[in-house]
Amino acid sequence: MKNRLLLLILAFTVKLASAQTLPPDSPSYKRFPSIPPFTILQTDSTNLTKENLKHHQPTLIMYFSPDCDHCKHQWAEMEKKMKELKKYQIVMVTYQPFNEMVDFYNEHKIADHPNIKMGRDTKFFLPPFFKIKSLPFQALYDKKGELITTFEGNVGVDKVLAAFAQKD
Repeated sequence: MKNRLLLLILAFTVKLASAQTLPPDSPSYKRFPSIPPFTILQTDSTNLTKENLKHHQPTLIMYFSPDCDHCKHQWAEMEKKMKELKKYQIVMVTYQPFNEMVDFYNEHKIADHPNIKMGRDTKFFLPPFFKIKSLPFQALYDKKGELITTFEGNVGVDKVLAAFAQKD
């Protein structure tokens, strides 16, 4: 038991030390490269948090806007490749009004994809955490919850799958 506690303290110290080697103006996601402690309001009015995610499954967090043409194109490409994406949990997040998110959810039949969760970032937590400049924004995390990479703007699904494959 003492060895486990010592290992946990050592791992935390190493992670904290590595976070402090980056400049203080570095984005939070680079200083703390694990899935962020988000809370989003889902279409069924329940909250989804980091703790609710499946453990040991790679995760894609996609920040989008339901009325953004680039985001719609990104979703269309993702939908075509959903067979390859279904082994990843996808968290689609927006800050736009709740009803717009629900309309997008229903129009694009997101419920047909059990690996996808969608919600509204009511506290506007993720944009400053990631320093998002353009949409869609995607952050990829491995099965340990550690950051693989991020993408801003449209990116081919093959490029996303290749980034995940490097960490599988």
